Amino acid sequence: MLQNRFSPSKSFFRRLLPAAAFALLGAQALVAAPVPGMTPLPKQHPLAPKPYGATPTEPQVQWQRMEFYAFTHFGLNTFTGREWGYGDESESLFDPKNFDADEIVKTFKAGGMTGMIYTAKHHDGWCSWPTKTTEHSIKKSPWKNGKGDVVKEFAAACKKHGIKFGTYLSPWDRNHPEYGRDGYIKAYYGQIEELLTNYGDVFEIWFDGANGGDGYYGGARERRNTPGGADKYYNFEQIVKNIRKMQPNCIVWGASHYGDARWGGSEGGHVGYPHWHTVGTQNPEQTGSAHPASCKEKCRHVVSAHGIRGGDRWVPAEGDTPINRGGWFWHPGTPAKSPEQLMQVWFDCVGRGANLILNLAPDKSGKLDPKDVKALLEFKKLRDLLYKKDFARGGKAESRTVRKNLPAAFGPQFLTDGDPDTYWTTNDKTTAASAVVTLPQKATFDVVRVREEIRLGQRVDAWALDADVGGKWQEVVSGQTIGVQAMLVLPQPVTTQRVRLRITSAAACPCISELSLFKLPAGLNLKKAEAPLMTAGVPKTKWKIVSAPAGTNAKAAIDGKADTFWHTHMKQELRPPQSIVVDMGESLKLRAFTYLPRQDGTFAGMTDRYKFELSADGKSWRQVAEGEFGNLRANPIEQTIAFPPQNARYFRFTGTRALEKNHVSAAEIGVLEAK
Repeated sequence: MLQNRFSPSKSFFRRLLPAAAFALLGAQALVAAPVPGMTPLPKQHPLAPKPYGATPTEPQVQWQRMEFYAFTHFGLNTFTGREWGYGDESESLFDPKNFDADEIVKTFKAGGMTGMIYTAKHHDGWCSWPTKTTEHSIKKSPWKNGKGDVVKEFAAACKKHGIKFGTYLSPWDRNHPEYGRDGYIKAYYGQIEELLTNYGDVFEIWFDGANGGDGYYGGARERRNTPGGADKYYNFEQIVKNIRKMQPNCIVWGASHYGDARWGGSEGGHVGYPHWHTVGTQNPEQTGSAHPASCKEKCRHVVSAHGIRGGDRWVPAEGDTPINRGGWFWHPGTPAKSPEQLMQVWFDCVGRGANLILNLAPDKSGKLDPKDVKALLEFKKLRDLLYKKDFARGGKAESRTVRKNLPAAFGPQFLTDGDPDTYWTTNDKTTAASAVVTLPQKATFDVVRVREEIRLGQRVDAWALDADVGGKWQEVVSGQTIGVQAMLVLPQPVTTQRVRLRITSAAACPCISELSLFKLPAGLNLKKAEAPLMTAGVPKTKWKIVSAPAGTNAKAAIDGKADTFWHTHMKQELRPPQSIVVDMGESLKLRAFTYLPRQDGTFAGMTDRYKFELSADGKSWRQVAEGEFGNLRANPIEQTIAFPPQNARYFRFTGTRALEKNHVSAAEIGVLEAK
């Protein structure tokens, strides 16, 4: 059971005491679970504030305290170099010679991760466990003579090392012959049941949003969609009911508007601020009056990232991103994000109240990339340094506003006791309040973290922190939402022994469980999200455009700038296929090409299918690559497509299909030399 995996805090034992003792010791207010089938909570203390708005279930509370865990993409795509397999890949490709789940999970534990989610089945439909629902599975792989089970090995390793196990099961299946028909639903429900009944506790199950499109489908090689839409076709309402029976405390990610957790709005790991844990009833992306439905894709991302103020369902966000710049599956030669970049993601995700799921993908041998491991462990060191000293812990907290004159139950001293299950609160009609904390000793800090008691809802709209500098209060930082936590970096470090937390606006009396003060590690230079990474390939100083559609800005595709782009809609839409031919000025031995999609936040003309050709003389051409860029809509990063090394002076890139509209675009096209 999910909540039983956590060590009980002192407040847990308080709940066992009679009501009289409850008030004296600072009882924790708890609310009833709003989602049928999930673990209900004990009754709230009679003197505690009533819950405001939507509130979490206890499994959601404990899930949000996990903060940080791993994503692990490992399957046939690892061996094909694709992000989205087509479904026609041979099962025999999967044969990792040195796979060791124990070693991988041990690394996650060392990196400070509290769990892992493994992609048991991606869009290609290949199942990494011996399922009874399809032959497109590990049973036909040479690894362990078809007797292997990757899910089983990861689940056992997680149990051994004391972290939680979760799984990802793509609703889309580009291999199954019955996909898009009733026959597939029976198989898919069977896969869910196998994963949730054969491998012990599962803390989270992921249902991705990719649904329908081109695929193999048992050899049909056609385009299939979900009849009546994904919600109706899969019947996510029934899926969630089934999950509640098998694993009552399992967090359901996605599943239309029936799930318990939502996407954070980008695959860079960052979420929006202000950040709300609530969404609308009909859809996790329901926007309300501030974001009309007509804003479509862009609005969907905004609402996923920020949530909805006053939404009637508690559906917290999860920020997700790969540690490696190459994508979700392993790709050779791609760099890892730096520990400093990961710290920025930490502040922009965990620091805004979302959980962070960081992807580390094993290579073809079954081992984690050493570069990724190094970045993870150095990232852990930076976090340890950040949290090494909470300068507010044990400080003396005072306030003129305490609920019903019961400081022993709801006083400000709970701000600095280090227990997330105690809190300071005020009387019901008091929605603006302040508390002064005298630190144990004078300290220099530049990070402030504030937490609400989320079991009573997300209540605060605005807050600020003041410091006593030379006997006068000076505001050093201000924030908006709090929720599970808000962690902000001050413009500059401040030295003081007294701080004042001010709640300046709240929808109901504030319930603040913690105030913490930290110092950034020495030398850490946090940066906001950087410009898209482009591989340092062949220098383009000698390159010339030989041919391109008339009237288009083709030079923008080879100018080395991510913020410019070539597109075939200058005066009118020129529909795919459209090509650009480049003379590199010399003959080179090439091994791959790179494509960076447009980076302006729109998808018009963003190429998701391509053809790439080489030539020695610009007249005779040979095709070296053709296929699909998967996942561009959610993760528009640079794509690297490898091919057998060969000599050429000219290349021709052809966009054959776009995500939206009817033209072709490219921010940058490059090539990589063979060594």
